[in-house]
Amino acid sequence: MLFIYNPRAGRGRIRSELADILDIFAGGGYEITIAPTRKNGDAERIAGEREADFDMVVCCGGDGTLDETVRGMMQNSARTPLGYIPAGSTNDFGGSLALPKDMLKSAQIIVDGMDKAVDVGLFNKEAFIYVAAFGAFTEVSYSTDQEMKNAIGHSAYILEGLKSFMNIRPYHMKIEHDGELLEDDFIYGMITNSISVGGIKGITGENVDLGDGIFEINLIKEFRNPLEFQQFLGAIAIGRYDLSDRIVSFSSGHIKVETDDDVAWTLDGEDGGKHKKVEIVNVKRAIDIRVARDLLNTKGE
Repeated sequence: MLFIYNPRAGRGRIRSELADILDIFAGGGYEITIAPTRKNGDAERIAGEREADFDMVVCCGGDGTLDETVRGMMQNSARTPLGYIPAGSTNDFGGSLALPKDMLKSAQIIVDGMDKAVDVGLFNKEAFIYVAAFGAFTEVSYSTDQEMKNAIGHSAYILEGLKSFMNIRPYHMKIEHDGELLEDDFIYGMITNSISVGGIKGITGENVDLGDGIFEINLIKEFRNPLEFQQFLGAIAIGRYDLSDRIVSFSSGHIKVETDDDVAWTLDGEDGGKHKKVEIVNVKRAIDIRVARDLLNTKGE
């Protein structure tokens, strides 16, 4: 086993659990090579260079550590199973995989569980695991207090965004998908393969399948008056996007986005750079991730 971990994730809580995690892996018969990360990019480099030498790759950290590890694994042809121990502050994709916040329980799943094939996104050929986003609320989900999210759900995401509402800038975009062309002014957008974003469940839509080759896409148009913004808040609060004409939702495995100006993007909550042209492709079931046996459906998918 190649065990990549971020010692700083989640305020360093892995440090008190590390010996017990390794004991669980050793008890499962694994010979373990430990690779702590020291700076951004380490997980990608280690996974990319060494994946093929191991029977199992495990990463422990937040969504950023997972993103880097997957990005590295996508750079070569080896298809080594990936285990994930969520240890960050948000852990969106860990929640989508029903992985427990208890790191020892997640470690045990890696020993006892089964592999689930999940999609990987390519953003201008750069891999991401669960979300590519742009615009007004891109960073809000990661700064919103978790207790507020737990208490009022979807609304917390938007209420936190109100702090910077006056500075929201719309982007004129042309978006191509599945033979259709959408052109409008948008203040926010997210292309997702996750049950939650920013720790808020249900915001990506219903019946999300992590291995269907399809992204869930939600775009928010510019608000023309306060009434439209009020309707938008109400729709978000109850998870009914159809109640606001400011929200455009659809599903696709391949989209192209073109803008007049450079637009800043995030990939799995990390900096994705600024771009005028973006092509986002879903690579269906590109990677195998270890999950609890009872998560798999009757077909074993």
